Amino acid sequence: MNTHKRLFLGLLGASLLLVALLAAGTWYLIFNPARSIAYQVILFTMVSLLVGVVFLAFGGLAGIVITLLAARTFEPLQGPMRVAVNLFFPVALALGRLLRIDPNRIKRSFIEVNNQLVRARHLKVQPKELLLLVPHCLQYSECPHKITVYVDNCRRCGRCCISKLLDLKDKYGFNMGLATGGTLARKYVREYHPRAIVAVACERDLASGILDSNPIPVLGVTNERPCGPCFNTCVSIPMVERAIRYFCGLDKE
Repeated sequence: MNTHKRLFLGLLGASLLLVALLAAGTWYLIFNPARSIAYQVILFTMVSLLVGVVFLAFGGLAGIVITLLAARTFEPLQGPMRVAVNLFFPVALALGRLLRIDPNRIKRSFIEVNNQLVRARHLKVQPKELLLLVPHCLQYSECPHKITVYVDNCRRCGRCCISKLLDLKDKYGFNMGLATGGTLARKYVREYHPRAIVAVACERDLASGILDSNPIPVLGVTNERPCGPCFNTCVSIPMVERAIRYFCGLDKE
């Protein structure tokens, strides 16, 4: 398990510990004799729910670590793992900000953890069940051809990497959507009903997209931003192809 993955897992564990300490403090207040019975009952109900969530999330964190180490999925742990990630990812980000850790570093770590968890599922899909989602900023900024609605409007001039991604689409036969944001990305998911997604985006959009797409497995590939964010970005075509081949069962990792 490399350092990148340890960053997210460490912050996730610390977040769970902070919430557990909050539950312990609330438990102490319950038995403070200065409190009324009604107040104690309300606090007891709240802390009971909180403790249940924390225990479930701790089980999810353990499940994530076990899955990463074993490189295989354990079905009974999938629910707790989703609870741990979905509920405590925002807490981990907030804790990272307090520790002055770059949020993009945390999100990259999360994406790496997610990708390894997805690969541990050994899921194989047909190309028509696979969706490639890419951001509109991959298109050359001065291109006059609109491709967000119909990506095949691309003239494949080679000035951006969209033409190479379309070459992959022709080669493997998967569905492809070019999104301007989360709303259009969700529209493509509803339209194509994919069993798996390969997504290209910046760390922020990838992290939120992975969480939004749950339980559909997503392999994320971060884009490259030589001209800054959201402007003439690019992506490693070999990394995208590797993710596509993995979902199609053409590569073993």
